[in-house]
Amino acid sequence: MPDIIIETARLILRRFDTDDADLQYRYCNSAAVTEHIGGQKEFHQIEAAHAKTDASFARNGFGFMAMQEKQSGVFLGYCGAKLVDCPHAKNNGDTEMGWLVREDYWRRGFAFEAASALTAYMFERIAVPHICAMTSERNLSSWRLMEKLGMVRRQELEFDDPDYPPQDNPTIVYVKENAK
Repeated sequence: MPDIIIETARLILRRFDTDDADLQYRYCNSAAVTEHIGGQKEFHQIEAAHAKTDASFARNGFGFMAMQEKQSGVFLGYCGAKLVDCPHAKNNGDTEMGWLVREDYWRRGFAFEAASALTAYMFERIAVPHICAMTSERNLSSWRLMEKLGMVRRQELEFDDPDYPPQDNPTIVYVKENAK
């Protein structure tokens, strides 16, 4: 098993391994799951994203991780952090967190549990001064989760992203400051 980075009561967040691209493609690539993150991906795009997160771990000490249910071992999706690298964003270089959970495991609190643990890890172990999350205003479940995590919407950081359809613009940005 790849390196376990974070454990919670129900979850393991670990480095991606070679089988995870296939699992993500099969279980987390539906139209419903990918609706607010640019739509369904080709398999090679998922593999490229996993390679990019490996590079992020090597360069920054953090990246996106496979989310696995501890008890069953089921692949649930991913959760992690990266540096903002969108050319249209007003906060490039900030630390951004994100998550994705397969549809048959929605509404069980896994995204909140993973994102809460990730926030603590990023503040305590990596010592980032703040962490942000981005989504579209239409993605109600994500921005409600951001608020549940104690993040605050920062309208001055919002931006239009031409890579997304008009209904998913502007990109809204939430931020949580590290209190330590």
